[in-house]
This record gives sequence, C-alpha cells and structure tokens, in this order.
Amino acid sequence: MSQGALRLFALEASRDYGRAVARHLGIDLGLHEERGFEDGEHKARPLESVRGADVFVIASLHGDERFSVNDKLVRLLFFLGALRDAAAGRLTAVVPYLCYARKDRKTKSRDPVTTRYVAALFEAVGVDGVMTLDVHNLAAFQNAFRCRTEHLEARPLFVEHFAAQVGDAPLVCVSPDVGGIKRAERFRESLSRRLGRAVDSAFMEKKRSAGVVSGTALVGEVAGRTAIIIDDMIAGGTTLARTVEACRAGGAARILAAATHGLFVGDVGHKLALPALEQLVITDSVVPFRLAGTPAAERLVVLDSARLVAEAIHRMHEGGSLVELMAD
Repeated sequence: MSQGALRLFALEASRDYGRAVARHLGIDLGLHEERGFEDGEHKARPLESVRGADVFVIASLHGDERFSVNDKLVRLLFFLGALRDAAAGRLTAVVPYLCYARKDRKTKSRDPVTTRYVAALFEAVGVDGVMTLDVHNLAAFQNAFRCRTEHLEARPLFVEHFAAQVGDAPLVCVSPDVGGIKRAERFRESLSRRLGRAVDSAFMEKKRSAGVVSGTALVGEVAGRTAIIIDDMIAGGTTLARTVEACRAGGAARILAAATHGLFVGDVGHKLALPALEQLVITDSVVPFRLAGTPAAERLVVLDSARLVAEAIHRMHEGGSLVELMAD
C-alpha cells in the first residue's frame, strides 16, 4: 500500500539528476527554496505541503565545482529536517553517492568510523530510510544505520552494456582488490547468465598504507581473454591503472573497465589515458566534470542510473519488491 501522495525533491546540486528521475516517474519535482546568506550560512524549505506525504529527496553527496562534500551533506540534512518538521508522512533520502562511506572501520589506533557518524546525522533529523547506489561496503552501511536502508546496484546496467560489447570472445571478470571480489563475482554470475556461457574470474593483490597503494600480483588467467575490471568507484585512478597494466602484462586481448561512481580526482584524466584501456564505463551518479578535456574522456561511457532509481522509488511507494528489481 502507498504511504500518502508521492513527493519528489532534488536539491540544487543534484537538480539535473532529480529531473531525470522525475521524468522516468512521470511526475514533476517538488518546489523548494534554497537561499544563501552573506556569511555562508543557508536555508532550504519546501514550497508546497508535504503533510502526510511519501517524500523522497535526491542528493548525490560528492564535491563539485560549486559545493564541497560537507556543504552538500549539511544542506541535505537541514532540508530533511525541515521536511520532517513540515509533517512529511514518510521521509526517504535518496543518495546515489554516499559520502564518507569508505572509512567504515578502524584500521589504525583512534581512527574515526565515519560511516557510523553519518548514519547518526541522518537519523538525528528524522529520516525513515536512506537509499543509495553501490555503497563502498554494504555490510558496514546496513549495520551503521538503525533506520531502513535500501541498496541498489548498477550491476544490471553494466551487464546489459557489456553483453552487447563482448561478442563471442572468452571473458574474465577482474576485481582490482580482494575487498571487491564479492562485487565482481556477482557481476560475473549475472553476465554469465545473461550470455549463457562461462565467464572466468581474477583479482589483484592490493595493499594500502598511509595513502600508498602497493602489490602487483594478478591471481587468475587473463591471457587471450577480454578482461572486464569491476569496481564501485574511481577516485585517484591508481588502483584501476595498476589493474589495467597487470591485465596487459598478463596478455589480455581487450581490457574494459566499469565503476559505478566516477569521482576522478587529481590527474586521473591522464593517469587513465592508457592505450590498453579500451573503454571506461561509469554511471551518472557523479557528474564526471573533472574528466572533461582529458585524454581519458575519449573512452568514457556514462550509463543512465536515474531509471533504476525511479523504479526503486515507484516500488517503494507502491509497496513493491526491490529484491525483484535487483534480480537477474
């Protein structure tokens, strides 16, 4: 059963993405105001009634040309709080890219666990649920929040894309580190079912300490195969670049790569301009503005995730199954 009238809002920094989701839903974005003050403070409020409504707010929490990660997070929290105070019936934050999700455990003495702190902030303003896309560590995400969590995967989008790209060539799915093996394995299984044939697997050794990545061993056979590297995000590009080079050295016939979130910081546009990397596929969860005008941009493919998010919102509103949405 539905939870009251559906209302969809998108904060200014995610307005284009929100419009795409609204278009797939066949509705208009809700009206709201965002106002900045001379001292850097700001406010946001809905300009229409949300009393008793089933309210979804879209905001992808990555830094861009105008807003820092922290600015976007605070703006979203304050707007969610305003909606709760305006008597929204059910309130769901739709966060395609969830910030601070990489620090999900203590790896050094007195380390912060920012995933848990961010969860506490969302809960403090009264959200009923948080929906995200390919969070860095699913178990940590689910355990950090006491409110409802909904996790979407870009895997079906990647499967459909690559199924049309690979032809009859032998395939291997490559995880760039041990931590991503489960993610890569789910993709491998889905692609294998989609193609009706076997897909091999491989993974890279990876160690990170004080921001320095090391480890060069590639476990698995890539020679003569089309290698598809799968990850959840690309930030500085070091992990992907070393995996591409390892696949090239291992004799891969073609090398393709996919990551849900393309953050692309620093000199990643040149770092990933590798002759061996034929295609770099991401979703539109993060606008790849930092890659514009760089050599790597020529091999970039951006997939639409707004339709997936829209369908998830529709199913949540109507009481449908998100498990079936993610099934393949």
